[in-house]
Amino acid sequence: MRVLISGASGLLGTALTRALQNDRHETLALVRRAPRDGEVQWDPRQPLDPAKLEGCDAVVHLAGKNIAGRWTEKFKQEVLESRAIGTQTLAAAAAESFRRTGQPRVFVSASGVGYYGSRGDEVLSELSSAGAGFLAEVCKQWEAATNPARAAGVRVVNLRIGVVLAHDGGALKPMLPPFRLGLGGRVGSGQQWWSWVSLDDVIGAMLFALHGDLHGPVNAVGPTPVRNADFVKALGKALHRPTIFPLPEFVIRGVMGEMGEELLLTSARAVPEKLQAAGYKFRHADLDEALRAALE
Repeated sequence: MRVLISGASGLLGTALTRALQNDRHETLALVRRAPRDGEVQWDPRQPLDPAKLEGCDAVVHLAGKNIAGRWTEKFKQEVLESRAIGTQTLAAAAAESFRRTGQPRVFVSASGVGYYGSRGDEVLSELSSAGAGFLAEVCKQWEAATNPARAAGVRVVNLRIGVVLAHDGGALKPMLPPFRLGLGGRVGSGQQWWSWVSLDDVIGAMLFALHGDLHGPVNAVGPTPVRNADFVKALGKALHRPTIFPLPEFVIRGVMGEMGEELLLTSARAVPEKLQAAGYKFRHADLDEALRAALE
């Protein structure tokens, strides 16, 4: 299989590229600079020549501006446009390429469980409605931007990715320093649900989506979401450190504002209903196991 990947240098893109190459698949990286061997140049804001997708069996779209930062109106607009416009550009090229050549046959695009907004204890499957808030709106437009490929007949998968547990990035990276010093604790009330997923299983879900017959939204989350308080206890246990210093809601809202509200206090109890129904086997179905794997 020949797979074109945007965001190939990021946490997920690097891991996916390695996994595909280990399985003897060929990968191409979309880049903005002058391309080298194994790369294809693009500008997310300009039409992409469909001929650049020639011979590609699949596209995996992971590129987008990092959402961590000061959420000014300008910053939020950049986050939204980096996903909606870039996805539209790539989906349109994939659609035209498919009409001309029958390739790519599958388009896997990242999204997030932020799609659901904050829903308390509600169990959220792929059939659940969209929520409210900035990230929910980003995810809605992000997913809608894949429609040109879907309309042309390409099999499109929108992976709604949860809280990624990885050694070198994802949600754990900013958490580890204070927790290793014994300064960690629950966030806010600690009652909000966190839909975590190991890096191995995010990549596993991508590979499963590439080779299977999944389509539409797919929750790329572990099978056992937990409340933040339980997540914190599990992380403290894995690090052999106490978790007695809570981070109050008023501090999060005062220091981090809207970003802190949506990233840390939102409650999304998402479950991988479609992955499990299709037969995907999780490498790390248990949080303790997933944390051990990430910390190794």
